[in-house]
Order: sequence, then structure tokens, then C-alpha cells
Amino acid sequence: MVLSSLDRFSRDAPILLAGPTASGKSALAMALAARDGRTIVNADALQVHDAWRVLTARPGPADEAAFPHALYGHVAKGDDYSVGHWLREVAPLLSRPVVIVGGTGLYFTALTEGLAPIPPTPAAVRAEGMELLRVHGLSAMVGALDTGTAGQIDLRNPARVARAWEVFRSTGRGLADWQADTGPAMLPWSETDARVLSIPTPTLNARIDARFDAMVAGGALTEVADNAATFDPRAPWARAIGADPLLRHFLGQLSLPAAIAEAQTATRQYAKRQRTWSRSRLAHWQTLPVGSFASSQQ
Repeated sequence: MVLSSLDRFSRDAPILLAGPTASGKSALAMALAARDGRTIVNADALQVHDAWRVLTARPGPADEAAFPHALYGHVAKGDDYSVGHWLREVAPLLSRPVVIVGGTGLYFTALTEGLAPIPPTPAAVRAEGMELLRVHGLSAMVGALDTGTAGQIDLRNPARVARAWEVFRSTGRGLADWQADTGPAMLPWSETDARVLSIPTPTLNARIDARFDAMVAGGALTEVADNAATFDPRAPWARAIGADPLLRHFLGQLSLPAAIAEAQTATRQYAKRQRTWSRSRLAHWQTLPVGSFASSQQ
């Protein structure tokens, strides 16, 4: 592995690894787990679901057998799961040495900066939002947001918009207003060794494309077929990148090369959003340039 020396990382503090998909976070986490006996804790909102292993680049059975892993693939599709659920499950894990790794920036900011005490969204409101999105599209949901929240979130991200809409619809208060009441952090950033992996965009894009080709060769089509009967693109568990175009290929609506190209493009766009989030919300974290190294996981 061509990588900055592991000696640069703390041997005592919790280590946090963020960064774009396919930047090598999982490989680095396993190296740190091997060095220190750390538990690898998932901080990726898609990897918590049991429906996808291949398409979300979840650690494989051999990796899980080699090192302790937590919060991977433990949520059944259809079950509610939020950043609040994740925080509650992370809390007891912090009593042991951990490396927390993933691409969901909101998990990291909630952990290190605190989480607003927003009440759970009623099922009826969630269903109403999904129907609004289906019938009228994302623009209608964006138009219903309060001004304060609309100015703070990524309005191109359906998951973020839907969450903000649900909060406003169910509580009458905007998400930004709730976040102003954020409580103390569970794990303050100052008590961690927090890094954001940085990789040149052309290198990352090439890794993304190669990894998706490997996913298809490694069983992604079978995984999609296994979930086809219950697949709902509006459901949080179904948002694994590449699932929708591969499903359309499975149904005979799209050629395999076209499905792969669409998924690769979507993954590159997702990585760009992750980089933007990191520059905005994780600017105080240390940047770790990783260049190009062997593993293309996560």
C-alpha cells in the first residue's frame, strides 16, 4: 500500500476517516485496526442496510472475519434508520478503541458537533412526502421548504430535501431552526484524530469506474435481482447508487453497458457532492492526501 505512514495517526484517540467514495477509506481503516486492535465502525448511511453488500462496497466476509466490524448491514430494508439511530448505536462502541469510517458527512457532524432534538417523523408524513415526490417531483418539495433551511442544504439531494420537508411538515419548524438548538457533542472533534481523505479527481473517477465494473462482475446483478420484487427507488434502503439502472437492465429496459455508464456517472456525481460537503463542513479536519494506492474499496 502506497500511503502516508500509519505512525502519523494517534494510537489512543478515536480515529475518524471521511472522504469520497472509492478513495480507500476501508483499506486504511483495516490497516489501523490491524495496528491497534480497533473496531471498525461504519459511518455510511447505505452500508447499514442488509439489502446491499456489493453495490455499497460493504466489507466482505473475509474482511469482517479478520477485524471486528460494527454497524454494517444490520438494518432490514423497510426499517426506519436515521442519524439519531446511528448515534445511539455508536455510543456504547466508544468505550473501546475505534476507527469510524464512512462517507456520510452528517453522521460525523452529528457525532462531533451534536444533534438537534428533532422528534421522529410520523409514518403518515413520510408517506405523504414520498407521494409528493413521486407525483410532483423534487422541485415541489423544495418549494415547500422554509427559507432558512433551503439556504443551508443541498437542494439537488433528494434525501436531504425529503428529510427537511418531513421535519417542517411534521413539526411546523424548519430543520435549520431545530439545528440551532443542537445539544452537546457525543464525541467532540478535539478529542479525536479526524482525517478527510483527498485524492485527485481524475484518479478517483478512474477508480470509481473500475470499481463499478468489478461490482458487476462480482454479483451486483444478482443482488439487484434478489431485491427487485420489493424495490422502491423512493425508499432510503433502495438508494444504493447503481441499483436503479441495473434494475432497469434486469427488467429489459436498458442495456448493460448503458446501465453501467449511468451508474458510474451517478457515482462520480455523488463523490463530487461528498467533496463539497467536506470542504464546507469538515474544513477543520486534517486533510490526508492519499494519491493512488492499491485498494479501491469504499
